[in-house]
Amino acid sequence: MSNREVAPRTDVLPRLYRPEEIAEALGCSAWWVKDRARRRLIPATRVGRAYRFTAGHLAEIIQLNEERPAHTPRPSANRGEPRTPSQPTAPERHEAVPSAGLKARPPRRTQQGTFGAAA
Repeated sequence: MSNREVAPRTDVLPRLYRPEEIAEALGCSAWWVKDRARRRLIPATRVGRAYRFTAGHLAEIIQLNEERPAHTPRPSANRGEPRTPSQPTAPERHEAVPSAGLKARPPRRTQQGTFGAAA
């Protein structure tokens, strides 16, 4: 190699995506992406005052907002046998806790009397 030849770069910089591009990939608004990044709820890189995202950030955002189905218990192996008391047929309901005696305040209009009346 001569002094003028450039060696191939092995350290490739990651591509940085704008919030609009991330929003398009996620199917949401750019405002949502910037707001979540500002509140540090999603990973982001700040370049000056702008937020930028890598492909790794996008994958992590998707993983953070992933919703998994609720866990459902598997049916028991003894399908033909009647249920025992340890296997309730309906979900248990808890009794409502009595609330504190909250009372609504009357509207200001009724507290001041009639409109236009001088006090």
